[in-house]
Amino acid sequence: MIKIIRVTGNSLAPEFREGDFVVLTTLAPRVLPSLFFLSLKPGDVLVFRHKDHGTMIKKFDHYEGDQDHLYVTGTHSLSVDSSQLGPIGKEDLIGKVIWHIPRPRSDK
Repeated sequence: MIKIIRVTGNSLAPEFREGDFVVLTTLAPRVLPSLFFLSLKPGDVLVFRHKDHGTMIKKFDHYEGDQDHLYVTGTHSLSVDSSQLGPIGKEDLIGKVIWHIPRPRSDK
């Protein structure tokens, strides 16, 4: 399945900014979780739920298969990552970004 969400915050700025939209693939993590996790590459962009922070967007760093945990990073200097959030469980994953739709930017 496909899902479109609006980016809030600047965790992955300057590439992804507040007001941008992203298209996610949501079916693979639920139907073929093992194959999906093994196909992830560092730098892939994921959307997931966190118990304290709600829906988040971060870059995939690495996966620990024996514990089914994902580790993520942000690109903005003030963003939180797995060192503060802890590992992300596969049940919290919403999907992987397959398309980025930036909002119009002004050069002013």
